[in-house]
Amino acid sequence: MTKSADPPAVTKGVELDRQYGIKDHWKALAACTLVSICPFQYGIDFGLTGGLQAMVGFLKVFGHEAPELPTGWNISTERQQLISSLMTLGACLGSSTAGPFARIMSRRMTIWVASVLCIISNLIMMTTTDIGGLYAGRLILGLANGMFMTFSQLYIQEVSPARYRGLMISSFQVWTSFGSLIGTVVDNFTAKIDGREAYLIPLGLIYILPVLMSIGLLFIPESPRWLMQHHKVEEARKSLRWHRPYPDAMIEDEINDIRLSLESEDQITKSAGMMDMFRDPVNRRRTVLSICALTVQGASGAMFMIAYGTYFFQMAGIGNAFENACILNGVGIVAILINSAVITHFGRRRVFLITGLLICGLAQLLTAIVYQMNPGTKSTGQAIVGLAVVYLLAYNGMIATYAWISGGELPSQHLRSHTFGLATFIGFFAAWLTTFTAPYFINPESLNWGPKYGYIWTPSCVISALWVYLFLPEVKDRTLEEIDEMFEARLPARRFRKYVCVGRQVPVAEVVHKEDALASRERKDGCYLW
Repeated sequence: MTKSADPPAVTKGVELDRQYGIKDHWKALAACTLVSICPFQYGIDFGLTGGLQAMVGFLKVFGHEAPELPTGWNISTERQQLISSLMTLGACLGSSTAGPFARIMSRRMTIWVASVLCIISNLIMMTTTDIGGLYAGRLILGLANGMFMTFSQLYIQEVSPARYRGLMISSFQVWTSFGSLIGTVVDNFTAKIDGREAYLIPLGLIYILPVLMSIGLLFIPESPRWLMQHHKVEEARKSLRWHRPYPDAMIEDEINDIRLSLESEDQITKSAGMMDMFRDPVNRRRTVLSICALTVQGASGAMFMIAYGTYFFQMAGIGNAFENACILNGVGIVAILINSAVITHFGRRRVFLITGLLICGLAQLLTAIVYQMNPGTKSTGQAIVGLAVVYLLAYNGMIATYAWISGGELPSQHLRSHTFGLATFIGFFAAWLTTFTAPYFINPESLNWGPKYGYIWTPSCVISALWVYLFLPEVKDRTLEEIDEMFEARLPARRFRKYVCVGRQVPVAEVVHKEDALASRERKDGCYLW
């Protein structure tokens, strides 16, 4: 292990990158890019739904007249809660299937199942005029989205080269924001239609992703790590040859690394069930870190702006609500594209997450203060839109991508499906809690706080930034096997970045000796964190 003054360790991922660049890895990156399109569905739903609730054509079917409001129509707090939150609740349930489904279905197969559920849900939503039918469609769509988000992430984490894992997950976030932008732009044009077509046309966009994914998945192989975990060694070798530009000797080395990693984890955890994530202290630590990393997204308050941005602007009387929503989504995409350009070269998880959380907290605090001091004026409206732009830049460029990366790369390989499934379940539950409770605060028929809702999220952002600083390890450019080795060495969070991995070939007695010495040193230093 290096001393704290030493430069960052040269990782296996960096060494391979010196020999094989991005062009050499084009097939693996193309496969990951295809799978990364899955969150387009999640993004387009939020873009569409936020606009539908401010759309007269939709409110005439599922809302009620409200002459005192700018549009003359409104929707009850209860219906608003359920329309937005049932999709997120379904996503909770869909992500929770990751562990059980991974035992019987591969990553690609579960994405096909999600595509079928997506089509069924949209047929229900487009044909019904009953609120109960709409609720059912939203819940089923959530199930599909939960599976899309969870299993596409698992595929990308397991297939992408270490050096480009951050880049691929950032493209994951690009598609989420691009979907939101498409949804809000289409809403902006159809909102003027006085009839059901105003919301039926946007809903028709939901068919795009399941059709595209159903065809595209036919042309890429299964995750080699999933195949190895299910003892399909020859299929895993064939898949890895497709995904990597390496010669056969290096393919065998990676296959061997995966095998040794799985065997090492088997010695610690004989089974791969839900409770095994918490029995062993190493797996328990990795599970808690993965959960908290993903929950950081919800703790930033982003779901409030994503799910209700258009309605929020409409009720607060801040400019053209649909145009403002389009601007925010456009800004979000710009932030992610900038991040994609730097993530491979810099991409420090801890630095970006802490900075983004503090900026988001400050932006929401200033929004609440400005609105409370001078509500309803043009200058206040302009200031709120400007602060919303700053917020989206920080969230999309610094929080969303790195929260997904950290949540996906920290679980053990043996329990990856269970751990990441639980982490996404809790992350979606946090999002559901926000979308379910937000209408009480912003709806004029309830508390009518409007922008003052930001007071709640500022302390949440600060606490989350403090957690990242204290507990989140830095694993940029590390292979999944190197991450396993560092957790098994029981390093404190601040030592991960500069630790020099020695590989699985080191005798067990030597590793144990190093672990004992390290633990003793950390106790003396008083800096062993988790």
